[in-house]
Amino acid sequence: MHGSRSAALRRARSAALFGLAMAVSAGCSGGDGGMNGEAAEQTARPPGTHSWTSRPCALLTDAAPAEGFTLGSTTDSAPSDAREDIGENGARPRYRQTGCLAYLKAPDGTFWKLNTTASVYEETGPARHAYRVKEDLDRAHGRGPEKVHDAAYAIPAEDQGRPGRTLLLWNGDLVLKVSAYAPHGSTEHDVREELDRIVGDAARRTEDGLRDHDAASVAP
Repeated sequence: MHGSRSAALRRARSAALFGLAMAVSAGCSGGDGGMNGEAAEQTARPPGTHSWTSRPCALLTDAAPAEGFTLGSTTDSAPSDAREDIGENGARPRYRQTGCLAYLKAPDGTFWKLNTTASVYEETGPARHAYRVKEDLDRAHGRGPEKVHDAAYAIPAEDQGRPGRTLLLWNGDLVLKVSAYAPHGSTEHDVREELDRIVGDAARRTEDGLRDHDAASVAP
């Protein structure tokens, strides 16, 4: 029974993260503030347990980041030393960070930019707190957020004139930030769909690649 229950939880997590990519690409611009029916179903996603990796870009190489796009040059950013966060009540929780900077080639030959940053905490509570602090700051600065589900949101982004999108999500001991940027001269309206697909797919594959699939689920 325990084995079948664990397998069911793993299947639920995988289905939910696949739904995340679909929710980001299809649901962030709706009149309900981004919480369309499909995205709302992701609120019950159980958190997982994640591990740090020194090769985060390898998590993105199995498939195209979006239809017609190819992955170009990549740069891993994975300092091995643990960092200290400023937590609640003066606590200083520890976490390790890993990220990937990648350039993508679109079907028309233009180059796009993708950046992932994963913070893996030693405990789930500080990770949730860090996510909520970031969400509150983005809201206070008028940057949204556009809810994907209870533990993920998207905001507009910009990089030296490049229009972009950023997705931030929390899952157990993980806080994951994924940003994508279109080429210079693009308009946000024209590239929104491609940006959402790239960000959602990169988030799904990074979270899944860092997750320990044999670990027991941790209650939210």
